[in-house]
Amino acid sequence: MNRNLKLFFAVCLVSFFVISPLISTGVAYADKLQEAISKAPAGKDKGQIDPQGAPGFLGIPGSIQVNLTLAFIWAIWVGWIFSTVGAFGGVMAGVGHITVFGIGKYAGQFKDTSPMLNKVITDSVRVSNQFLVGLSALISSVNYYKMGRLVLPLGIALAAGSMFGSYIVPTLTAGKVTFKAYTGYFGLFVLLLGIWMLYETTPKGQASKKKAKQAAEAFESTMKRMKSGENIDTSQLGVKVQSITLKKFSFTFYGVEFSFNPVYPVLGGFVISAIAAFIGVGGGFLLVPFLTSISGLPMYLSAGTSAFAVLISMITSIISYFIQGVIVDWPLIGTELGGIVVGSIIGPMTSRYISDIWLKRLFVILAFYVGIDYTAQGFFGKNLLKLLGL
Repeated sequence: MNRNLKLFFAVCLVSFFVISPLISTGVAYADKLQEAISKAPAGKDKGQIDPQGAPGFLGIPGSIQVNLTLAFIWAIWVGWIFSTVGAFGGVMAGVGHITVFGIGKYAGQFKDTSPMLNKVITDSVRVSNQFLVGLSALISSVNYYKMGRLVLPLGIALAAGSMFGSYIVPTLTAGKVTFKAYTGYFGLFVLLLGIWMLYETTPKGQASKKKAKQAAEAFESTMKRMKSGENIDTSQLGVKVQSITLKKFSFTFYGVEFSFNPVYPVLGGFVISAIAAFIGVGGGFLLVPFLTSISGLPMYLSAGTSAFAVLISMITSIISYFIQGVIVDWPLIGTELGGIVVGSIIGPMTSRYISDIWLKRLFVILAFYVGIDYTAQGFFGKNLLKLLGL
């Protein structure tokens, strides 16, 4: 079966699963939102619902009005960063929903006056993040596969483990997490990953990644030669699967051979997807360190392989959340998905011109800022600037 035919069947299969959540909403436990609104105190003060107010986020009377133009522009950034690094799409989507659009501040008003509404909004943000990452992952997976930068057997192994973790966590936690707790855990996980990735950029961390460095240098050298005008056929240089057994998968990338035991990515996929489903992200910020550290892949392969695993995880998690009755703001989601398409198409085309080490450094910078800021907000009630005394 040739590459294009495989790609066609893969897109058809994924499209089926993407449509499934939309169908499942009709049989979900529908109106938790209306129940939460009815239990909230009426009025115009903070923590109250103004029955006469114009419908805003989620159609809540008197709720915040999200600027759809801003949402579209922010979604372009989300799509670009995920498709470039293979991670941080969910984190940046979360930053948009929580801070840029003001949903976190709005939800926080109901912490004491209407805990149920606070949790309904929290779950909605978790799923909204995953919708954006899911679409970006679909587009990125197709693009990276066509470029020969997606290790499909490894992605399938990760996805196999992720499906269980992505299903069970929404089932156990939907409707039980406050927005403040969600923000704190969101930041803590991101910060810990930033620390680990910082170590990976040091000489000591790089010393153990000889194959990844060799493959990255070969890829970067080829891109420079092509940029200077040299005509190079890269169709035979991308990922080429050598052998697949129950104990060992092996493949080559730009002449460098890699191998892995499929058991480890299956287990890793389960743990990573469970954490990602809890904080409402794609898990790429965990998958990328796993792929570069445990599997020893260069960032040029980690992005595409991570995207495929995230795609399957997002589909499973979204379905699971909808089964629990979680709702989303469809006009907002529709606008953001348009921006995701734009950013996700640009990302793979620009990433080839950014060095492997600088992709990691970009990851680290984002991880430290977001991690410290959200940990401070969630656990100490202060943003990063206040924590620094500014």
